[in-house]
Amino acid sequence: MHRVVVLALDGVYPFELSIPVRIFGTATDAGGDPLYEVVTCSLDGAPVRTSADFAVAVRHGVEAVETADTLVLPPFACGPTEDRDRLPDELAGALTRLRPGARIVSICTASYVLAAAGLLDGRAATTHWNEADRFQRMFPQVRVDPDVLFVDDGDVLTAAGVAAGVDLCMHLVRRDHGSEVANRVARLCVVPPWREGGQAQFIERPVPGPSTTTTAATRDWALGRLDRPLSLAELAGHARMSVRTFSRRFRDEVGMTPGQWLTQQRVAHARRLLESTDLPVDRVASEAGFGTAASLRQHLTAAIGVPPMTYRHTFRADRPAPTAVPR
Repeated sequence: MHRVVVLALDGVYPFELSIPVRIFGTATDAGGDPLYEVVTCSLDGAPVRTSADFAVAVRHGVEAVETADTLVLPPFACGPTEDRDRLPDELAGALTRLRPGARIVSICTASYVLAAAGLLDGRAATTHWNEADRFQRMFPQVRVDPDVLFVDDGDVLTAAGVAAGVDLCMHLVRRDHGSEVANRVARLCVVPPWREGGQAQFIERPVPGPSTTTTAATRDWALGRLDRPLSLAELAGHARMSVRTFSRRFRDEVGMTPGQWLTQQRVAHARRLLESTDLPVDRVASEAGFGTAASLRQHLTAAIGVPPMTYRHTFRADRPAPTAVPR
């Protein structure tokens, strides 16, 4: 069984500390057997002070890091920011215990730990948007992307913030076990099955007033008609707005144009079909509203970097589960 070890550091944020056990701990196979073992440790096995007005007791000391197939570092209050470019000896030593082939994941500003340890040198990574400029100045050798939810660089993964930590853990469940398992976790935890890592971290837009007409009903209506062409005029007509008003209000609420949003939803639907059905690629293209296999290939490659058949081979829900790193 794949073991996820969560390393709780002094000043850990309680909500983020709980994300890995909530997501990975909910993942089961079709028979209900757990797919991950999640354990929490501290550097000395003693209770850990949190950023709130309480401490948490953990069952394991730093030796648990040696058993990790995936090590997760939640964010923590770490004092003066100028100290973030170097690690305490005890923490640096803990990271050296991680075995070759194991994954390491940071949530939010725990990315400072990975960068200070040299684990992000020459790699793409992200952190909370409010810290991105400082992070880049402190670690110029890291390719910081401040505009995404998370970055998957294979064995090193970074998430931007609280909800992005959920997104990244959900992404790993999908990567490990396919969409069927991930969708089951999402339903039980009442979270989205996935948000793309490349989605914007922060979109500053007004909150509609209680009497303001929104585009939500039209978006729901469009989601049931992705297999057919949908023009801007048709969307605006359904919302009973002028095209100009609909376009402005849609961008205010969603952060992108109606056309961009439709393409994103078509890609997401195509991915679900590739993962969960044996439909030929040209049929998937038709069902998702792309018309032709060539158009689907173009849009899927632009969105996630791989063509349809490669994606299907990687994310089929019924493919064999990955083997854990030997202990």
